[in-house]
Amino acid sequence: MMNLSPLTTGGLLTRRDMLSRLGNGVGLLGLAAVLGDESRLGGAQLYAAEAPGVASAAGTPLSPKSPHFPPRATRVIHLFMNGGPSQVDTFDPKPALEKYAGQAPPAELVNTMRRTKGSLMPSPFKFEKRGQSGIEVSELFPHISRCIDDLCVIRSMHTNLPNHEPSFLMMNSGETQPTRPSLGSWLTYGLGSENQNLPGYVVLCPGQPTVGPQLWSNSFLPGIYQGVHINNAELDPKTVIKHLTNNHVSPTDQRRQLDLLRKLNESHLARRARDAQLEARIEALEMAFRMQTQAQEAFDIGRESAETRKLYGDGEFANACLIARRLAERGVRITQVYFGGGQPWDDHADIANHRQHAQKSDQAIAGLLTDLKSRGLLEDTLVVWGGEFGRTPTAEGSKGRDHNNLGFSMWLAGGGVKGGHVHGTTDEMGFSAVEGKVHVHDLHATILHLLGIDHTKLTYRYSGRDFRLTDVHGEVVREILA
Repeated sequence: MMNLSPLTTGGLLTRRDMLSRLGNGVGLLGLAAVLGDESRLGGAQLYAAEAPGVASAAGTPLSPKSPHFPPRATRVIHLFMNGGPSQVDTFDPKPALEKYAGQAPPAELVNTMRRTKGSLMPSPFKFEKRGQSGIEVSELFPHISRCIDDLCVIRSMHTNLPNHEPSFLMMNSGETQPTRPSLGSWLTYGLGSENQNLPGYVVLCPGQPTVGPQLWSNSFLPGIYQGVHINNAELDPKTVIKHLTNNHVSPTDQRRQLDLLRKLNESHLARRARDAQLEARIEALEMAFRMQTQAQEAFDIGRESAETRKLYGDGEFANACLIARRLAERGVRITQVYFGGGQPWDDHADIANHRQHAQKSDQAIAGLLTDLKSRGLLEDTLVVWGGEFGRTPTAEGSKGRDHNNLGFSMWLAGGGVKGGHVHGTTDEMGFSAVEGKVHVHDLHATILHLLGIDHTKLTYRYSGRDFRLTDVHGEVVREILA
């Protein structure tokens, strides 16, 4: 028998109430198991007390949360060179390419995953030892080379596949399929944000890169942790985040409307136990209101001095790097800066096009590093540079290079990593990582570690499984820690 008498919650018979009464509550047993799993490890407010990822009862999902251990970094700026910069033309010089130019590569160095047909092609760019560390840097980066003693260059990166889409996803979410939360979503879920008036996770990209919004998706994490995409092709602070200002309703009246809407939503929520989607919607409305003044101020680079603007140089990417610094000093947890829409570093036809990309980014990146350091921010800001993979040391056509996922270079700066340090090597031609190999899972584990998170403990229960950014992989690369 099923009791359909009015309930204490105002007479509403919910689906959960129906299950609790149907067949003497047998249907609720399965539901209880699911909710038990969720309350044990899942959700920003039900996370284990000793782990990051839980807001206080009076806080919001983006309230700052305690890490597992003292962090070396508190924020991240990820400079994403989408398309795949060539390691042998940037930070991994290979003199052997000059010696064997035009010859077929040794068969034992060419992985069967992507059998190359081209001949070995030396870099058209000269390398020079720079800084006190004497790290060799390509002539492409005269400005960055002056900061080389602050950089930790990883020459032994590798990833799963040599195609853009899965490698974009792997670098951003640790998975080659668009079904997992991004690094930025995991960070804001685990640590919250230091500024409740700005998003915790901002993505600056003019247009969209290959794959698109899945790269900054929250996936199964609550929606409040999704990255906020800003199309920085336009930087009018009044329109860069659209629909923040209502020209017909005063802020006071907007506040009254939001207060009423919050009361209605909270009344709705109170009759339905926990509803993560509704909680995220309530918080998003509140944040939108708070952002009206502070977001416009944060994106107004006209407030910077002429000297600071000159430090970064001109152009779309330069302005994005300056905004990234402004967001970092205002407490945004992670800012991801894409070099452009699509995959501009994907130089199959002519690797000399790397010079144009470097000219648009070199001064801006060096300016960012210099600016952060002068303000005392670099020591606890982790800056990450790199693409989704590298490129082959062989020629595609006569002057281009194909994709290479087996060995490529990235660098990190600030935030607890060794400056003026090189980690790992590729083989003498630059095909594959051979010493100190670092997979993308290892990179993610290291980034989380630098922010005070044990990557094996930052989990979220979804669909009957405890998910994490690094899946069942990943080792912290302790050799690069300062």
